[in-house]
Amino acid sequence: MSTNEDIETVDASDFTFTRRAWIAAAPADLYRLVSDVPAISRWSPNASDVAFDEGAGPEVGAWFSGRNRRNGKEWTTRSQVVKAEPGSAFAFVVDGIVEWTWTFHARGRGTVAEQSWRLLRMDPVLGSTRADLAALRDYMAASAETTLIALAEWVTTNSP
Repeated sequence: MSTNEDIETVDASDFTFTRRAWIAAAPADLYRLVSDVPAISRWSPNASDVAFDEGAGPEVGAWFSGRNRRNGKEWTTRSQVVKAEPGSAFAFVVDGIVEWTWTFHARGRGTVAEQSWRLLRMDPVLGSTRADLAALRDYMAASAETTLIALAEWVTTNSP
């Protein structure tokens, strides 16, 4: 299979990843931090100006908007919460194209936080070849690693 294979022949399920980190906080505390989507810019290197729609919060069906950036470009996204299980999991779908999922598993005196990304469907905004999609997935995986590290550092610096 060529890395320049046309996007129309690519299976979206080939583009997914999970990154994890142990963080010195309880699962419920991490859930509260991550599900407070306006705070995501504290940790994410690519997201800013994230806000729930008026009257919405971290519950299934809620919508929020945010600004994203990559390679010198910025754009606004619309996301919908698809899972909200306090202390356990929080997930949202961005523009109907990708799903981000956070899960939390107690380990010792902290939590293993997992951040997963899954391509749900092809869209021209993502690129036009398998190589474009692979580059996007790899970029987002590096972003997830940076986010997890920044979240762990924030928790360490801001815990009572």
